[in-house]
Amino acid sequence: MNVKTLFYAVAFLSLSWASFTYAQDVLPEYTQARRFAPSNAEQLLFSYTLTPNYFNNSDKFWYEYKTSEGRNWYLVDPDSRNKRLLFDRDELAAQISEIVREPFTGQQLPIEDLRLKEDDRTFTFSIKGTSGNYFFSYDYPSSRLTRITKDEIPAKIRWANISPDKKRVVFAKDLNLYVMSYEDYEKAVKNPEDKTISEIALTTDGEKDFGFGMPRTFLNTDTLCDHKRKYVMGNWSPDGRYFAATLSDQRAVQDLWVINSIAKPRPTLEAYKYQMPGEAGSPIVHLYLFDLENAGKRKEIRVDCFKDQTINLASKPDKERTGLTRNSIWLGDNQTFYLTRVSRDMKRVDICSYTIGEDSVKAIIEERLNTSMETRPLAMTDNGKELIHWSERDGWAHLYLYDAQGNLKNRITKGPWHVDAIVDVDSKNRVVYFKANAREKGDTTPYYEHLYRVNLDGSGLKLITPGDYFHLVSMDKSMRYIVDNYSRVNTIPATALYDNQGNRLMTLEESDFSQLFMAGYKFPEPFSVKAADGVTDLYGVMYKPFDFDSTKVYPVINYVYPGPQQEGTFFRYIPMNPRTDRLAQAGFVVVCMGHRGGHPSRSKWYHNYGYGNLRDYPMEDHKVAIEQLCARYKFMDINRIGIHGHSGGGFMSTAAMLLYPDFFKVAVSCAGNHDNNIYNRWWGEKHHGVKEITDDMGNISFDIRIPTNQELARNLKGHLLLIHGDIDNNVHPANTIVVVDELIKAGKRFDMLIVPGKRHHFDDYNEYYYWRMVDYFSEYLRGERETGADIKDLKLGNWFQGYQ
Repeated sequence: MNVKTLFYAVAFLSLSWASFTYAQDVLPEYTQARRFAPSNAEQLLFSYTLTPNYFNNSDKFWYEYKTSEGRNWYLVDPDSRNKRLLFDRDELAAQISEIVREPFTGQQLPIEDLRLKEDDRTFTFSIKGTSGNYFFSYDYPSSRLTRITKDEIPAKIRWANISPDKKRVVFAKDLNLYVMSYEDYEKAVKNPEDKTISEIALTTDGEKDFGFGMPRTFLNTDTLCDHKRKYVMGNWSPDGRYFAATLSDQRAVQDLWVINSIAKPRPTLEAYKYQMPGEAGSPIVHLYLFDLENAGKRKEIRVDCFKDQTINLASKPDKERTGLTRNSIWLGDNQTFYLTRVSRDMKRVDICSYTIGEDSVKAIIEERLNTSMETRPLAMTDNGKELIHWSERDGWAHLYLYDAQGNLKNRITKGPWHVDAIVDVDSKNRVVYFKANAREKGDTTPYYEHLYRVNLDGSGLKLITPGDYFHLVSMDKSMRYIVDNYSRVNTIPATALYDNQGNRLMTLEESDFSQLFMAGYKFPEPFSVKAADGVTDLYGVMYKPFDFDSTKVYPVINYVYPGPQQEGTFFRYIPMNPRTDRLAQAGFVVVCMGHRGGHPSRSKWYHNYGYGNLRDYPMEDHKVAIEQLCARYKFMDINRIGIHGHSGGGFMSTAAMLLYPDFFKVAVSCAGNHDNNIYNRWWGEKHHGVKEITDDMGNISFDIRIPTNQELARNLKGHLLLIHGDIDNNVHPANTIVVVDELIKAGKRFDMLIVPGKRHHFDDYNEYYYWRMVDYFSEYLRGERETGADIKDLKLGNWFQGYQ
């Protein structure tokens, strides 16, 4: 080879290498995925639902809605079918600018914390300016704006449980229960340190792990006895004399620990109570009744029936005082209330009543089943003589009417469809309003939820919110009008106003998707396939790249969440999510679908399919569904199948790799509960099933053995990336470590990412996690990935809105 030839050869190789490096650094799929990073996407999508804020003494409501033209605030009078601006934002901005001598415009008016006072005419709000916040009141009938001080805006009080008669306020402090007068409460709102406030201790024996005001989540022992007031859950009698509350004794529950390695100045050990499946040492629930007209005398009510049982008091909100939302009234009259008692194996459910003066509760309705049961809140008529009970006793969720003594009067609903929950009861007209799904034959999926009404005798069943959509509804306290946020994954969300007969009164809003569409957004596509039994219909959603080319063949990624308390597929509109829409933009077709043993809003048979097999039950349906889709659509490559999920989805995605190692080629498994024997007791025992054992001495114990992922570690063939937060106190990091241990013993290659200082969800590290996931799937399913570029955008965005 002469020098000239050598020169051109070297030049050609240099150019080729330069081109290759450039291609690796800037891939078009990555560019498209970056366009929809959370920091960009939040500028493209505006309001897609509205929340009605109801007036105190009428059916009027106001709401805020944002479009590409900015935010507006509206007032709606359903009686007159009238919707108008709450205020002229340009005029209001001009007035504010003059008052504070700082420029504002209506289109960017930064109103925060808009609230309506009890007079139903005065609104208060704040505006963030360059030198701090400004505070205002606005009288909407006269359009009068007044600057006020921060002290003139009612504070948001989180610690007060207020009696219905507004005489007393109950709260916790230093692990004990306290009461103060409403007058002292008003002083505390203005000045929490007011020395004239009288606090009366109702208990003095509170202690760590058995005291009032214990945190429900991760335990920070430094705040247990900090002399600060804390909220206490409990129910008032309707007349405000009695206060009923449960208290959980967790002293026998074993500790679990995580180590925060990046804590300063040195790593810290964090301990918390955590019971695992089958373990002894359960929380023991006590029920107390306090008589506030008898010096707060405390009485413990006997509730024991099942070993390690759970107790839930039946309650209803205080509709007359919508501004005080944290108090609740017990379900019943001044002398009687109700509760639900559930055995540890969840095969026995009792509806119980308690009457003042008695020593124990009385079971009046008994539900029994050979598998675990779901429960829903109890409802009753205003006269307190009838109960409305939710049950799946015939294989479908329906409503039943009982008298107050537990005698069945009649069933209210029936048929092969699912009642999800009671919304409200109109005692005067003897009507119950409820949410349900799978009844309407015109719906493209049984998961669409609608609002219905039916007479208590079971007659007059009527659909209130029609249309092939998922309906998120809100009903006013008079039960005359309904705000219906309706949507599908493949339509623009909208909101309408209905009356309680199902008459559509007016369209309130339609979401502004103009900026999304300009950026190239396209709706995902719903689909249906058959389960592995060839009979059961499964429903799913397909997400494609926005620059989809039907002549190309794409790798497929299955986003999964096994439930069984829900499925990972959403049929109502939710914002773009990195696990589905945005992952597809990196050059994949992403599919998610249900499976037998998933969503409880289908039949009890469907929901219970995985009972007793809490590892393998969803896999075959997903494999068969993907095979059907790949046969149906030539752009899906059946030889390049990836799978991904978080939490239960992390568990399922790894299990899929190990059960079907020749089908699923790549998995990114995040925060997975790979060994449900060391996950929390309630989830594993409910969905897998726990056996109650009584020995010859009458002692009761519980036995459970759930199949694990590490048992299958030797089956791994493809590429597996395991990710976990190192202080995850929901799914402990041990769930991933035990799988890693077995993979190493089996000599398997795999990848692992520990996210430091993060719990079950990764907060501001989610964007980093997203790009590691994109890299992994790109490299092993597409054969190329970007290299060398830093991950710039670490903003949280809407990562976990509706997703697990």
